[in-house]
Amino acid sequence: MLELLWIIPALPFAGSLFLALLGRKLPRRAIACLGAGSVGICALLTGLVAISFIGHTSSHSFTYTQTLWSWLDVAGFGPSVSLHLDALSLVMILVITLVSFLIHLYSTEFMIGDADYSRFFAQMNLFVGSMLTLVLADNFLLLYLGWEGVGLCSYLLIGFWYGEPQNGYAARKAFIVTRVGDTALAIALFIIFTHLGTLRIGEVMLAARDTWPAGSPIATVTALLLLAGAVGKSAQLPLQTWLPDAMAGPTPVSALIHAATMVTAGVYLIARTNVLFMLSPAALTAVAVIGAATLVVAGFSGLVQHDIKRVLAYSTISQIGYMFLALGVGAWSAAIFHFMTHAFFKALLFLGAGCVIAATDGEHDMFKMGGLRKQMPLVFWTFLIGACSLSAVPLITAGFYSKDLIIWKAYCSARGSVWLWAAAIFGSLLTSMYTFRMVLLTFFGPLRKNATKRPGWPMSLPLVVLAVLSIAGGLVDLPKNFGGGSALTKFLTRDLPSFVTAPGRAVHQGMFGVFAACVSLGGILLIELLMRSRMYEKISESPRAKALHSFWFSGWGFDRLYDLVLVSPYAMLARINRDDVIDYFYTGLSRLSRQGWRGLCATENGRVRSFVLGIALGAAIIIGLAVFL
Repeated sequence: MLELLWIIPALPFAGSLFLALLGRKLPRRAIACLGAGSVGICALLTGLVAISFIGHTSSHSFTYTQTLWSWLDVAGFGPSVSLHLDALSLVMILVITLVSFLIHLYSTEFMIGDADYSRFFAQMNLFVGSMLTLVLADNFLLLYLGWEGVGLCSYLLIGFWYGEPQNGYAARKAFIVTRVGDTALAIALFIIFTHLGTLRIGEVMLAARDTWPAGSPIATVTALLLLAGAVGKSAQLPLQTWLPDAMAGPTPVSALIHAATMVTAGVYLIARTNVLFMLSPAALTAVAVIGAATLVVAGFSGLVQHDIKRVLAYSTISQIGYMFLALGVGAWSAAIFHFMTHAFFKALLFLGAGCVIAATDGEHDMFKMGGLRKQMPLVFWTFLIGACSLSAVPLITAGFYSKDLIIWKAYCSARGSVWLWAAAIFGSLLTSMYTFRMVLLTFFGPLRKNATKRPGWPMSLPLVVLAVLSIAGGLVDLPKNFGGGSALTKFLTRDLPSFVTAPGRAVHQGMFGVFAACVSLGGILLIELLMRSRMYEKISESPRAKALHSFWFSGWGFDRLYDLVLVSPYAMLARINRDDVIDYFYTGLSRLSRQGWRGLCATENGRVRSFVLGIALGAAIIIGLAVFL
């Protein structure tokens, strides 16, 4: 079955092309079958390929490379269109295809009334195909093609309802901010090819290990540029500002960006280039620090939002921060484990939020909702499961096992520290608080707005499946102290570096798990107590709290800072330098052309004698030149 690997990214691309060319002529049922069906078959094929791949492995590493055709061949530079499957890319494509299919199935009903139904699915399919290309690429050039593909699709889908000016602004903002990271990634690839002579990922890792000594400046610069690319795509500090505004797109788009594509690309990039980061301890420390800082900053912002989708957006920034923290302390498999569980519960929460928004006639403000648990019981219970998994409610949720593993390793790792552990614990408290604040405001309290629409089976089935996965997903890496064998960690360690424990810091995971569980449950109880006693409102009414609330609500003022430091000065210089020296050159050239045109027009006077005289003079000049020269 491994030879069918190329079909996995090809199917979404084919569906996108067909819908883009012929979608307007097809009935909506055919569009839904083609758009969701192509990704569904893709998910099925991925499962078959996974069975075949696992059958080839025992206790050793196994990889499969499939070369489709030669892409370029210029002066010894000959990248091919090749796909590479190993333990890391297999886990990624399994999650991407499964979650993407469920989101596509949900979209068949959610978007049914939209005039651009076929365009939506064409762009969604293109999104999935680009992400699969990124993950399966055997060389950096093909990876970069997929990288830019998901960037393009995010622009198209965030601004899908382009009739509203703010949607177009959000799309442009996402494209421009992530372009900063994309540029850094491109520079890193130039450095890699210049110094190592290849762009094949496997060969680059081997050559870097043999050529660059640990801690060398070139290894550090390359790793930091790769980190900048990852920070842009994964919305980490300081390039996180685009993601909350990306909520302008349809809810299934938000689910796809946050759960299965786009923001996880940076996590994959760092994990895939782990050798380069291992050669640069400074860059690896930067990964951990950025992740820890981001998860705390985003947690505070999520705590004060009114829009249900923006709460989930800041939650994504925070949870990706946990993945960066895990990567930075050398817990490579823990980061991928949390990527998997996060994909399940975050897709569930976004799709549940979409049901609530559709049922309340497009309302996003949680303070205008309330009391919906009785009117929408299925949405409530599945949303609650997703919220519990996000909050890492102990023992019964997948999110607990993946987050607990990161928190424990942040302390025990040879690259970890008490400060990184403390940031992870504090982030867990904030997560529980903003998550259950969202649950309480949306589903409890007085009914402020009736639910006018109930989800049909295409919207309900994905909620149920994702709810099951948000509980059972943790079983694939159940730790030994819970009777498991850490199966996923063992599987990923075949292709990712092993975790290194610091001497004297090998604390039992169970002790940390109990403490993390108490923090998680304590956050839920604390926010419930504050909201029930109305202390939350009283605290928010004080002048200092209002100022702090406004600061966190605006995303810690990063947009204003960038406007003051970057945008406004650039715009001012552009106005001052509107007529610069370069402009004078082109302006003079155009004036010279106009004068020449006027001179030629003057000769067109209709006088035959003038024409004959001109011919004679011209002939005389030419003869003279021929004779004397």
